[in-house]
Order: sequence, then C-alpha cells, then structure tokens
Amino acid sequence: MLVEDLDVYQKLVKLAFEVHELTMKFPKFELYEIGSQVRRSSNAISAILAEGFGNKHTNIYTEAISRAQGELRETLHHLRMAYKKQYMSQEIFHYFINAYTECSKMLFGLEKSLVNKSN
Repeated sequence: MLVEDLDVYQKLVKLAFEVHELTMKFPKFELYEIGSQVRRSSNAISAILAEGFGNKHTNIYTEAISRAQGELRETLHHLRMAYKKQYMSQEIFHYFINAYTECSKMLFGLEKSLVNKSN
C-alpha cells in the first residue's frame, strides 16, 4: 500500500491545490504574507502524512499524524483570517472548513486504528 492509496491523503492533496488556486487571487500584497503561509501549511499536511506513512514504528507514524493535525489547524487559522479580511466568500470559506474538518476526523480515525492495532 502507498500513501497515495489513503483517501485522506488524496483529499488533502486536492485541498492543497484548491488553497493554492484560491490564494493566487488574494490581493498582490498578500501573496507572500497570509497567502504564502496558508499555501505552505496546507501543503505540509499531506507531506507530513507521507513522511510518516508506513513507518515500522507505529509511534513515529502516529506522531506524524499528530503533526499533520497541527498543520491542519494552522491552515484553518489562516483561512479564517483570510475570510475575515474578505478574501473569499462565505460559501468558499465554509467549503474549506467542512473539507478540512472531515480530513481531521479521518486523520483521527487513522491514528486510532494504528494505536488499536499496536495494542
């Protein structure tokens, strides 16, 4: 099995591309401020998951999932700030909130299954 086979990984990669597309429409002065921050954090979620995927030490894999959750929360923070600055519509904002919340639940489920498997 490859990390690309995980549904949550596929969703996170898709979201990272969508965040990138969204941020390229931010005001020019924000491209390297909040735009860059949200692009980096959204990309890091799936990258960290890929880094820890399949590690023979379950604790390393679960630590990677925990770090990915942290990046996910950072991404949500940046998206909230961008929304409050009116860089996206309420509809788009809710789309991202819902999609990342779903991914967070999926990551939690993956972590739980790994812990249960190792016990």
